[in-house]
Amino acid sequence: MAQVPELTEEETKQLLADHPEWELAREGKAITRTFQHADFSEAWGFMSRVALLADGHDHHPEWFNVYAKVEITLTTHDAGTNGGGLSIRDVKMARAIDALI
Repeated sequence: MAQVPELTEEETKQLLADHPEWELAREGKAITRTFQHADFSEAWGFMSRVALLADGHDHHPEWFNVYAKVEITLTTHDAGTNGGGLSIRDVKMARAIDALI
């Protein structure tokens, strides 16, 4: 598997500026966001739309769902040299997910 370039500190700052609802997680190696929906059906529909986006981007989120809440974490497992980090793949997925809202 080819290594993906990790975002620089400046690129990470720009990602967070462009997507202020996302927060750094895992010591700066991931970003996370919580989405609150009206009910389970709406949350499930949102997850289905994200799943289709993820397949199209070939970049799949880690997520957790309880009733109307969906927590999404984005990281690139083959980025950087220390077992993962943020990459342009995460930037593109955050942008695509935000466009659903």
